[in-house]
Amino acid sequence: MMSDQRLIEAARRLAEALTPGHLDHTLARITAAAVEVLPDVDYASITVQHADGRLETFAPTAELLWDLDALQYELREGPCYEAAVDTVHVTSPDLAADPRFPRYGAGALRAGILSQAGIRLYEAPKANGALNLYSTRLGKFDDLGTIGELFKHQSAMAISYAHEIHNLQEAMRTRRTIGQAVGIVMERYKMSDPRAFAFLSRLSQDYNIKLRLVAEEIVASSGDQEKQNDPAGNSR
Repeated sequence: MMSDQRLIEAARRLAEALTPGHLDHTLARITAAAVEVLPDVDYASITVQHADGRLETFAPTAELLWDLDALQYELREGPCYEAAVDTVHVTSPDLAADPRFPRYGAGALRAGILSQAGIRLYEAPKANGALNLYSTRLGKFDDLGTIGELFKHQSAMAISYAHEIHNLQEAMRTRRTIGQAVGIVMERYKMSDPRAFAFLSRLSQDYNIKLRLVAEEIVASSGDQEKQNDPAGNSR
């Protein structure tokens, strides 16, 4: 078990490492912090299970993890796979001898991975995320204890914050695009602002297409038309 002083120090380092930011930045900081803060971790990655069931690796701290994660997805076997799709917390102190993962264990051993753990970090309507921990030493991750729970909690908070930033940015981009499309319709068809917006909304309803996509199409078509009318553009 980790002493109180070591736990406090680990918590401090974790708080410094998991700085708020964009989602890609946050995921990279989580895996880097896992190697730095958690005991016996040599490598780390994050697996995201999308709404369609597809599994994808993010922010691996070593190139070999691309293949190891992919092998688990292909075999549907291993701590990485289990933590993403089924079990919240999976540890395997001796992968080569673990009866749960006979096929993957052999592949991990060839890559020099002897122990592994998977920790579910978050669950959302559109995706699940799990942290994958790898060790080149035998008998590790049998009990991650308090520091593992602390890491999970802090990581989940950082990911939640990053999702909020992402959603806010998407909303701002959507509003900007719709505003551009309204301006184009106003100029093209000599409409007022409310009528131009109602026109876009009607297109969205009639064709069962999201308003954002309708706006993007109008903005893109307007840009193409400007290029066609630009003599300098024709000379390129």
